[in-house]
Amino acid sequence: MLVLETRGLSKIYGSKGKGKGIAVKALDDFSINVKEGEFVEIMGPSGSGKTTLLNILATIDSPSSGEVYIKGQNPHKLDKDDLALFRRKNLGFIFQDFNLLDTLSVKENIILPLVLEGRSQKEIEKKLMDMANILNIQDILNKRTYEISGGQQQRTACARALINDPSIILADEPTGNLDSKASMDLMESLETINRKRGATIVMVTHDAFAASFCN
Repeated sequence: MLVLETRGLSKIYGSKGKGKGIAVKALDDFSINVKEGEFVEIMGPSGSGKTTLLNILATIDSPSSGEVYIKGQNPHKLDKDDLALFRRKNLGFIFQDFNLLDTLSVKENIILPLVLEGRSQKEIEKKLMDMANILNIQDILNKRTYEISGGQQQRTACARALINDPSIILADEPTGNLDSKASMDLMESLETINRKRGATIVMVTHDAFAASFCN
């Protein structure tokens, strides 16, 4: 089953200055199919359009041309309210800079998507412990994000992205701010989640080490 399909995606950024300006083509006729349960790596050097692509897949940005389908639906054609619901149910995000909320504990950061969904406390606790065990963060659930290491912060971000069982997980250079040991721990965790839970993951990176964990 196809989870993600793109057809001829292009993105052109134009200068907002006076005169004709300079148009920059960040993405040019990009197409890909990703099946359920695949762990796909998209590699390229800095400036090759990786983050632009991921932002379009994540509906943070819109393509200049082409189409995106996630589980057969084009999220770029949804209105604001339907898009918010679509994101919450189908998309998990792992960012290079973690994007955790400092005012919340590790536990509160992880369960936030389930709280927004109105899930029961029993279900929330079960899913929380499941994710914490897989990612080996059981001992830090009550700590604040500024009290833990970068590797622990990224694994917390992974748990938050995964806890709602999204259709697809999108990861943007997730090892970019981690040392070699933390990178190894994170990639082994993602590989386990892909293998044991059948999670569909699309990751962009310039790192050959990270890419070696993918299908």
